[in-house]
Amino acid sequence: MASGAESTEGGSPFVSYERDTWSRLSQTKTPRLSDQQLEHIRSTGDLLDTEEVAEVYHPLAELLGLYITNTRELHRATRSYLGDDTSRTPFVIGIAGSVAVGKSTTSRVLKELLTLSPATSHVELVTTDGFLLPTAELDRRGILHRKGFPESYDRRELLRFISQVKSGVSRVEAPVYSHLLYDRIPGESTVIESPDVLIVEGLNVLAPPTESASLAISDLFDFGIYVDARPGDIATWYEERFLQLQQGAFSDPRSYFHRYASLDESDARAEARRIWQEVNAPNLEQNIQPTRPRASLILRKESDHRVHTVLLRKI
Repeated sequence: MASGAESTEGGSPFVSYERDTWSRLSQTKTPRLSDQQLEHIRSTGDLLDTEEVAEVYHPLAELLGLYITNTRELHRATRSYLGDDTSRTPFVIGIAGSVAVGKSTTSRVLKELLTLSPATSHVELVTTDGFLLPTAELDRRGILHRKGFPESYDRRELLRFISQVKSGVSRVEAPVYSHLLYDRIPGESTVIESPDVLIVEGLNVLAPPTESASLAISDLFDFGIYVDARPGDIATWYEERFLQLQQGAFSDPRSYFHRYASLDESDARAEARRIWQEVNAPNLEQNIQPTRPRASLILRKESDHRVHTVLLRKI
């Protein structure tokens, strides 16, 4: 065990690394992403900088490289033993966490870092937003107010997509979602063609199978990451992000949320708190947070929106 790492008490399957200890694991001594690159990567309200990348994400990318290399070696050895000539399939990483916790930023950083390695030069990122049922269908079912809850997704389509990727289908399409329009874009798709690594990012991607299904997409992941923080901190980040979007994206007349653009700050904060309390907080408590123990690794943030602790599942 690395010096400074703590094996959690009470039979926990995780080993805890404080940030200083975790950062010393990295073999990368120079920044691999510039400030300009990070400007395009970070999500609204996130505080990602080169220090965070170097101390948190360099070690994580290197660790993922070990998992990917050894998974490939296991595949090669198994294929040799069985006399099977089936080609290897993509290494699939699932990244879960609440709205506003920073999972999209984490996904994009890892995509960029993994792409820099010759062994994983082809990395694709897909979000589960594209698999949300169309807004009109959610409205017809009376669950538009529960958008983001498990029942608001086309779970069969999502499972079919991941299954095709994981089974080695060379060309798979995923639907495209517009945050401006708050809806899927009819007729548009992202084409995924035999990547080395596929990152799947979404609120609840680590969920187990439901009572009506024998398989969940998390069963097809090679590695799962949960981005964690205290609910009170996430609520604050959500409120601040809402204000930034209100002054930015919501001002576009095409935006689904354009009606919020004219609110004064007090009313905007009140609306953000209402949405958090009625939608995002219950979804976090009931559906997202319970999947945290299913992760291979947990990135735990504190109130400064930075990762302070990394928990890695014991092997």
